[in-house]
Amino acid sequence: MKFYVIAGEASGDLHGANLIKELKKQQPDSEFRAWGGDMMQEQGAELVKHYRDLAFMGFSEVLINLKTILGNIKFCKADIEEWQPDAVIMIDYPGFNLRIAEHVKTLGIPVLYYISPQVWAWKKSRVHKIKKVVDKMYVILPFEQAFYEEYDYKVEFVGHPLLDVIQWKDPSEEASKAFCEENNLNEKPIIALLPGSRKQEIKRMLPIMLSVKKHFPDYQFVIAGAPSQDPEFYHTWSASHNDVNLLFGKTYELFKHAKAGLVTSGTATLEAALFGLPEVVCYKGSPVSYAIARMLVKIKFISLVNLIMDREVVKELIQSDLTVKKIRKELNLLLNDNNRKSQIEKDYAALREKLGGSGASEKTASMMLKTLKS
Repeated sequence: MKFYVIAGEASGDLHGANLIKELKKQQPDSEFRAWGGDMMQEQGAELVKHYRDLAFMGFSEVLINLKTILGNIKFCKADIEEWQPDAVIMIDYPGFNLRIAEHVKTLGIPVLYYISPQVWAWKKSRVHKIKKVVDKMYVILPFEQAFYEEYDYKVEFVGHPLLDVIQWKDPSEEASKAFCEENNLNEKPIIALLPGSRKQEIKRMLPIMLSVKKHFPDYQFVIAGAPSQDPEFYHTWSASHNDVNLLFGKTYELFKHAKAGLVTSGTATLEAALFGLPEVVCYKGSPVSYAIARMLVKIKFISLVNLIMDREVVKELIQSDLTVKKIRKELNLLLNDNNRKSQIEKDYAALREKLGGSGASEKTASMMLKTLKS
C-alpha cells in the first residue's frame, strides 16, 4: 500500500513520523513518499520537499512568497498524479493541504486528514470545503469533535499524539546536573528560550526574549535551536550575549530540566506544559499580519494550553504586551511565587487528563487502514 504524506512544519514531521512507524507495523508492505522533514525520512519515507523550504509565516510573508507557494502546489499535484498512491495523508498545514485535497479528490484517491486545521479559530467556512474533499478527519483536541458535529460532519477523536512521545516525571537534581555537564552548561538553574522554528519568528522573538537576561543574573538562558535552522543564524541574533547557550536536538530534555520558559506560541506551548515546565507564552507578528489576524481570528487565547482548558492557565504576552517589564514580572512569578507554581502543577495535571490517554498514532493508523480496506 502506497501513502503520500504532506506536513509543512516541525510538529507535523514529528507526528507524521510516528504515524508512518505505526502504519508500517500494521501494514508492513507500505511505501511512503512525503513532504516533511528528517524524522519522516528516518522512518523510511522518500522525502520530496523539506518543510524548511515551505514555512512562510504571516499574511505579508505569504504574499511576498506567493510565486514559490503556487509553484510548490503545482509540483505537488503533478507528483501525486505520477506516483498514484493508495491514499494521501495530510497533516495540518491547511493553506497548502486543502488545495491539494481538492485536486486529489478529482483523481479518485482517498484523502485522510490527521490533525485538523484550526478552522474553529478562523476561516470556519473551510469546514464546508473539508466536508467535500476530505474522506476522513482524525482530530487530536477534545473540543474539535463537538465543533465539527455542529456542521454535521463526523470526525474521529484519537487523543493527542504528544502523549505518545512525552512520558513526564520530575527529574532528580543529579539528572539535571548531568544534563548540564553533558551540554557544557554551568550549574545555574535554566530558563529555556523557544523563539520559534521559522526564520521570521526567530528574528522577531529572540531579541525580545534575550532582553530580560540581565534581570536574572542567577539563571542561565538556553536557546532551543529549531532543527530546520543553521546555528550561525542564531549567533547573528545572540552575538551580544556570549554566555547564552544554544542546543540542537535537545528541546525535550531542556523542557525537563529548565525552571521556566519563554515560549513562542505554537505546539511548543503544549509540549512545555506536558513536561510540567512553567512558561510565559510570547507572540509578536509584523504589524500588518497582526492587524489582519485580529480581524479574522475569533478565539480567546493563542496558546494550545489555554484553548484546551478554556481558561488562562499560562500567561500570554501578545504584540504590544510583549515588553521587557511584563516578561520580567511574569518570569519572577513563575520562579519565586510558590502559590503560582502550585496552581500551575494542578492545571497541568488537569490538562493531561483532558487530552486522553496515549496511543494516538497507533489508533489513527488502525482507523486509516480500516477505512481504506472497507
